Amino acid sequence: MLVKEISLPALIFAIIFSAHKITSAAEVPEGFQAIFNGQDLTGWHGMPHFDPRDLAKMTPENRAKQIAEWTEDAKKHWSVENDELVNDGFGAYLVTDGEYTDYELLIDYKTVPLADSGIYLKANPQVQIWDSTEASKFSIGADKGSGGLWNNSLGAAGKDPSELTDRPFGEWNSFRIRQIGARTSVWLNGKNVVDNAIMENYFDRESPLFHKGPICLQTHGGEIRWRNIFLREIPWDEANKTLAERHADGFVSKFNGADLTGWGGAAENYEVIDGAIRCKAGHGGILHTTDEFANFVVRLEFLVPPGGNNGLAIRTDGTGDPAYDAMCELQVLDSEHPKYANLDARQYHGSAYGMAAAKRGFLRPVNTWNFQEVTVNGGKIEVELNGNLILKADLATITEYMANSVHPGKTRTRGFFGFAGHNDPVAFRNVQIKPLP
Repeated sequence: MLVKEISLPALIFAIIFSAHKITSAAEVPEGFQAIFNGQDLTGWHGMPHFDPRDLAKMTPENRAKQIAEWTEDAKKHWSVENDELVNDGFGAYLVTDGEYTDYELLIDYKTVPLADSGIYLKANPQVQIWDSTEASKFSIGADKGSGGLWNNSLGAAGKDPSELTDRPFGEWNSFRIRQIGARTSVWLNGKNVVDNAIMENYFDRESPLFHKGPICLQTHGGEIRWRNIFLREIPWDEANKTLAERHADGFVSKFNGADLTGWGGAAENYEVIDGAIRCKAGHGGILHTTDEFANFVVRLEFLVPPGGNNGLAIRTDGTGDPAYDAMCELQVLDSEHPKYANLDARQYHGSAYGMAAAKRGFLRPVNTWNFQEVTVNGGKIEVELNGNLILKADLATITEYMANSVHPGKTRTRGFFGFAGHNDPVAFRNVQIKPLP
């Protein structure tokens, strides 16, 4: 009989989740912290559905005053009973004082018929909780059950849970929620009902989810009880590994970690250090794969030193300036360095140089490893940085260029993938490519 192999991380998560389902509030799973102490509202404050950008615009004094007013309202409707956080269905939402970027959340809830609630992630609505038997809401998805990212756009991944796993009223339900950047996975009662879906920014659909934010427990017309609220912040190396393992079928490693076998171009200007390809300081030129690609997805990690500058050459022939002669050069840049303060928006990290600007604010600090995924399909290109979609553009439709400099290579349909090299010791590792039809 064949026995399916279970990876160690999957086994650890299964053990943690199983323990979570039977543990009391006093038993915190290893690696987690309790963010509800089972006694009072320490570590939490009140806030209704509110755009966090508007809160950030307030003066510190006005912000503190507003939060204090919301918290007073919350205290009228939230209480603690038998290690359970109880809301009567009304009042301001309860919001963590802490803000989080990449994390895993464990939380139990029990609610009542006709109730409608949810969990805001990074202050954004929401992992949905509702009555799956309420026929009047079947038209908006209640019959599909709880756990979906209900405020995602119609048809978007994760909007609805993959299956109905709600337990009968009167029983406790258990969530495990993992968020890396905007990539969100949800397990409800042990079933994976949302698998690494991009959670949309409710307050600005054209921008990625906020880099960090609080967790909010929504109150919406019916009593809901919460317990066993545990959180684990995910370290960057684990986040990168998780992102790389997502839907990994079809990806092929293009770097062996030891030498530049399989690479051509300016190999003399690059070196392999500690399992990474690094441009030699003071040197440049394009280092590229010996295979050509038309449509493809590339995943890699990169590390930028202070002020560092390089780029990803997309569909290059290995000659010329990749920013103009390849389909494009995707910037790899320490965007927050003072010397780059006055660049054109189309020159910052993740941008298609001179053509399309990427969203900023999602790079990790210099000298740490970032994870990036690039999808190239026809003239369209997407860049995902640390789980956040920072660029989505159709280069074929672009007619306005930085400094009015045209990009004759943007219509290339095939070429090598490579690194542009701009004299700085930027490093790359774990390079994997998946050809697309």
